[in-house]
Amino acid sequence: MLDLYDPTADRYWADDHPVLELIRSRRDAGTGPGDHDDGHRLGLAVEGGGVRGVVSAAMLTALDDLGLRPVFDAIYSCSSGAVNAAFFTAGDTWYPLTIYFDDLSTKRFVDMRRFLTRRPVLNLDYVFDEVLETVKPLDYENVLKTPASFQVAVTLVDELETAGVADFSSKADLKEGLRASCWLPVAVPGAGRFRGRRAVDGGVLTAHPYALALRDGCTHVLSLSTKPLRRPPTGPSAGRRLSAAYMERIRAGLGRGYLESLERYRHQRRRLQERMLEPGEAPYVLDLAPLPWMAEVNRQETSLDKIMTGARQSHSVMAAAIEGVPAAQVRDGRFASLPRFVTVQRSRADRHG
Repeated sequence: MLDLYDPTADRYWADDHPVLELIRSRRDAGTGPGDHDDGHRLGLAVEGGGVRGVVSAAMLTALDDLGLRPVFDAIYSCSSGAVNAAFFTAGDTWYPLTIYFDDLSTKRFVDMRRFLTRRPVLNLDYVFDEVLETVKPLDYENVLKTPASFQVAVTLVDELETAGVADFSSKADLKEGLRASCWLPVAVPGAGRFRGRRAVDGGVLTAHPYALALRDGCTHVLSLSTKPLRRPPTGPSAGRRLSAAYMERIRAGLGRGYLESLERYRHQRRRLQERMLEPGEAPYVLDLAPLPWMAEVNRQETSLDKIMTGARQSHSVMAAAIEGVPAAQVRDGRFASLPRFVTVQRSRADRHG
């Protein structure tokens, strides 16, 4: 078998992978959610990871640019990937993608110095009450009306379980769910709230939302991962062990569950990567991610250059996979793709509420 972790490899996914073939056939048929008559359920799973969510945001932008939003029956998401998926579901991707390099690469959002005074390193109030409300508004109502199922992973602290929430009743309910899914322990102290219960980042006990898609009966899943395609670690890093110790203080068993989830996912991702070239039997999962030679964007990244490079490279990976372009052409620069240029002009009334 080819070495998927070799930065000089010619192939990282099969061009005729069943997930790619289903996406292309639905695109050619021009059908939308509820109208696909092929006997399959196609899910889109969107990982986040703080500022690293720029990777899945760029991949979603590529899907949108290629006219592929209608091909999915259901969308599963967690953490910052849930916000990305909400914009995608609402029908807007490129403009919100700029949130990462316009609005999040600032100390208003990320400031490690706040850790010393026990304040949130990541300022979710700024994101949800300012950026998503007035700077680059998320159309919550459009998300609620989507014909595709939209599911957000939320970790329920006291129940020690992952809830895949799809029955949002209002803008306030959806906003609270997205916020809870982004509540990254340590970077945001304590726990958030969702429907009266303590809640944190949706990826704590279920490391990647592709698992929700399989649990929900999807026969095909396009999985968007934000960490580069590299050999899985042999165990949790010192930083993750410290995070687990912090979570254990929030709720006994939460930190232990977090480490167990990481260990499960370590084996799962290796299997997912193997099935990129040899899909095996249904259910089929294609896990796309930045390629081995691409730099990783950190959770609390503030370098504008690294954030924009991550977005550009991830957009190219998705476009190449869909269009059947060899990965080698992405690596040597023969193929590149960029988001559509969109001009946005808001009225003075819109700017000032």
